[in-house]
Amino acid sequence: MGNANTRADSAQYHCVGVGVGPANLSLASLLHGRPEVRNLFLDRKAAFGWHDDQQIPGATLQVSMFKDLVSLSDPKSPFSFLSYLHDQGRVYHFLNAQFDDVPRLEFRNYLAWASRRNENVVFGENVEEVDFDGVFTVRTDRRTVTAENIVVGVGSRPWVPPIAQDLQGESQFHVNDYLRGARSMAGKRVVVVGGGQSGAEACLDLMSRPDSELPRRISWISRRRNYFPIDDSPFTNDYYMPSHSDYFYGLRPEIRQAFNAQHILSSDGISESTLRDLYQRIYVHRFVQGNPDLVGLHPNREVTGVRSGAAGGWDLSVRHNDEPDAVEHFEADVIIWATGFRPARMDFLAPIADRLERHGEELSIDEHFAVRWDGPADRRIFVQNAARGQRGLADPNLSLNAWRSQRIADRLSGVRSDEQLASFIEWSSKAGTKVLWGA
Repeated sequence: MGNANTRADSAQYHCVGVGVGPANLSLASLLHGRPEVRNLFLDRKAAFGWHDDQQIPGATLQVSMFKDLVSLSDPKSPFSFLSYLHDQGRVYHFLNAQFDDVPRLEFRNYLAWASRRNENVVFGENVEEVDFDGVFTVRTDRRTVTAENIVVGVGSRPWVPPIAQDLQGESQFHVNDYLRGARSMAGKRVVVVGGGQSGAEACLDLMSRPDSELPRRISWISRRRNYFPIDDSPFTNDYYMPSHSDYFYGLRPEIRQAFNAQHILSSDGISESTLRDLYQRIYVHRFVQGNPDLVGLHPNREVTGVRSGAAGGWDLSVRHNDEPDAVEHFEADVIIWATGFRPARMDFLAPIADRLERHGEELSIDEHFAVRWDGPADRRIFVQNAARGQRGLADPNLSLNAWRSQRIADRLSGVRSDEQLASFIEWSSKAGTKVLWGA
């Protein structure tokens, strides 16, 4: 049923975006100042936010500052990270600071700055339903608008395994709620589950606190065989170029799935600087400050059960991957689940859901990120950051954010922008042709 306070908006938009995270904010920035593509981007949050409760002090980006909203597609755009620094009057200070990597909070502030500068971005308005009858009808909790095209960029949501319990309390929480959940850890037994960058940052923060705020014990459990670094080497980074994304899209589904599993550390590994800080911090606690029992490292294990402990807190059942018959038990006052994210739900598409093709758990997309459906060819639903199985590990990453948005913007405008040069690597087979050396 409609909201009695909903009003009709007589304007028809060429493009309405649902959700304003980095993906749709990139598209909104590239479309800004282009009256031929009348656009509106809506988000239910009261103001821009980007993992605000996971902005752990000292956390940095794992990608280049040039992989911002626009620079790799339109370096002259006023919405670039460099434009942000210049607008704030601190471009020289940033250069002189010589950061190895951009502070994550700084990048979050840049994104918020870009959202405030764009009058086509509206917060505090929840999209409740998208229907179609010749044009898309978008009903929000404030109004109803129509659009020729929809771009869905609702981002991801925290994921925890089914065994997690009582996440509404203070004794178990996802790392996305870290700043709220981990305020008072003094004297507590803390278990961090998850061996990626988020788990590493949580452990580093916990063991870096003053003596009066230190936990009694920090146990770090990971399914991986060790705490592995991100593969940030030059040729591996070619996986995060447009040419490889297009190559990946053309592969058979089983090959794509195997590739994502094999190369997960190119996306979800731990920054080497974080690993070094962790190791040094453990060294100091164990050998210099005489606190050998503060940190326990337990890779190659999987949490199989969580139940209330006999003396309070939680009892975690943990299976070693090489010794599956042996079960370890960990006692915890607090469990921090650093277990990743999954694409957010798109319930607002329910009125047209049966008209959309699916690719496993994802919506099936074409080469321009438009969902395959039974509607008119000139009425499209684009999805951003929701096609990892079809576009690879780069899809939820910031690396191809601006390029993907540019491809969608081109489709909306009926043009095709010039692509950057392809990878040095020949991804596709040249079977049937001779490879000549020299000329």
